[in-house]
Formats: sequence, C-alpha cells, structure tokens
Amino acid sequence: MGLYSFTLAGGGYILIGAWESLRPISAADPSSKLETLRTANSNPDAGSSCTSPLTYAAVCLFSFLFMADSLISLFSAVDSNDGIGSALQLQMLPIAALFFLYSILGLATEFSITKIRFPSKLLNLIALFGFVEEFLLYYLQKKDKTGIENRYFDLLLVPIAICIFSTLLELKPSGSESESSCYPRLGRGFGLILHGTWFVQMGISFYSNLIVQGCHLRAKSRGNYTIACKGHPEYHRANGIATLQFNCHLALIVVLASALYSSIVKKMGGRNYRPLGATAEMVQMESGGGTFTLESDDDEIREEENENKELRVGTNGYGSHD
Repeated sequence: MGLYSFTLAGGGYILIGAWESLRPISAADPSSKLETLRTANSNPDAGSSCTSPLTYAAVCLFSFLFMADSLISLFSAVDSNDGIGSALQLQMLPIAALFFLYSILGLATEFSITKIRFPSKLLNLIALFGFVEEFLLYYLQKKDKTGIENRYFDLLLVPIAICIFSTLLELKPSGSESESSCYPRLGRGFGLILHGTWFVQMGISFYSNLIVQGCHLRAKSRGNYTIACKGHPEYHRANGIATLQFNCHLALIVVLASALYSSIVKKMGGRNYRPLGATAEMVQMESGGGTFTLESDDDEIREEENENKELRVGTNGYGSHD
C-alpha cells in the first residue's frame, strides 16, 4: 500500500463511519418512527432499519478495492521473492472477502434479490468475524520489532476494538427491534471514522516528507515495509510523536461524538431529564403539584399543643358554658 492507497482506504472508512453515525439520528426522529415500525413489521427478518442499502453498497465497493489492492501487492511480493509480503497479503484477502460477503448478503436482502432473507444477526456476525481477523492481523504483525510502524499498528487496535465491542452489543438479544438497537451502530460509526483518520495519518507519516527526522521507509515489496530509525533517541521520539498524533485524532472523535449525541437528545426531546440525586419522593411531590411553605416545624408543634390544651379544658368542665 502506498500514500494513495492509505488515503483512499481512510476516506472510505470515514465516509462509511459518518453515514453509520448519522443513521441513528434519523431513527431517533419522532417523525420517522412510524415508517421505521412499518419497515420492521413488513420485513422482520431483514437487516436492521438503521442500515441502509447505501451502506452495503459502499462496503461492497471499498472491500472490492481492498481485495484488488491486496492482489496487486501479492503479485509485487511474488516478483520480489518476498515470502513475508506474500503471507501478509494472503491474510488481508480473507478479511476483505468477509466484508465483501457481508455487503453482498445485505444488498441481496434489501433488494429481495433472492428468496432467502438474511437476518441482521447473521450479517453482524460476519462483520464481527471480519473485525476480529483484522484485529489479530495488526496485533500479530511484528515483522521488525525495531520498526516504528508497529506503534502505529498498535494504536490502530483501538478503533478496531471499538468496532468489535459495538458489533457485540448489536448481537446482544433484545426484547424488541426498536430504535435502541441503532445506538451500537452509532459507536461502530465513530470507530470507523477513527479507523479512517488514522489510516490517512499512517499514509502521511509513512510515505511523505512529514516523517520524523532520523527515520526512513525501507520496503522489500509493495506490501512489506518497515520504518527504520537511526538510534534509540530517534525511535523514542517517533513513538512519542505517534502517540501525540493519535491523541489528537481521538480528541477530534470525542468532540464529534459529543456534538452528535447532543443532536440525538434534541431530536428525541429532553423531557425525560432527571437531576442527579433526585429521590422518588421529590419526583412524586413535583408530579403531585405540592407547594412549598415557609412555616417551620415549631409552629406546627405549637398549634398541636394548643389544640390538645383546649380539648383537655373542655373535657374537665372548665370551659365556657352556653
């Protein structure tokens, strides 16, 4: 993969993640709830209402491009007699093939191409297998322990783990397929966006002049490369720069997530807000229309004592007689 490949792949992740994140907002819109329920009742075995055919089409396109890029890198490794590069591309191909299968089955279900309708649980399970394989690929990819690219791959595990966790939440059995099932997809969308921005950052850091001083790219084939540094000071400085870059990307995603969450709350309405520490008695008092007075407990006790005194006097016959 080169700079253009990293940029194209990162852009694809960002576009798919942005669309996945915007779908829960439309699902949370009260005006679209009726249409969502109609879709769910008419096609209960189809994919979740939060998934659109556009998402499946985008995943299909970019997974196909990934497979094509892996094949090109595989041929380059074979021409260069690079066994490690060939093995890496043979690991990339099944991952892209899983996401390609996910998108094809999703499109077949959405457009009723076949009589068999694939449930959303099955599609999410295929996507989960793809994310797990991608996680293992970058976790175990330690071709050169002194290569600075290992630090970038380790940080890439964070957005992949977010996608895995969100997909697991989506597989969790629930009582009804309501709009609440769309929120794990929101988290997966943010994970995909972070995945894409970090892919673009890796391409810029590996294949441009913005690489850290004292380190350089050393490639055996198109898909087998390492970022070698002159010594330990350059290596530690490059590690620190990579961590700082990732923190900036993560901060950007947190800001976007906060803004999007505010939009969802505004769409659904903030009437169910309850202050922290509010007890059941306070909520019941507010709902019952209770009034607040400035009378103290001492005044109430004094009134009760006066009433009891008058009652005792009337009983003993010392009261007034009419």
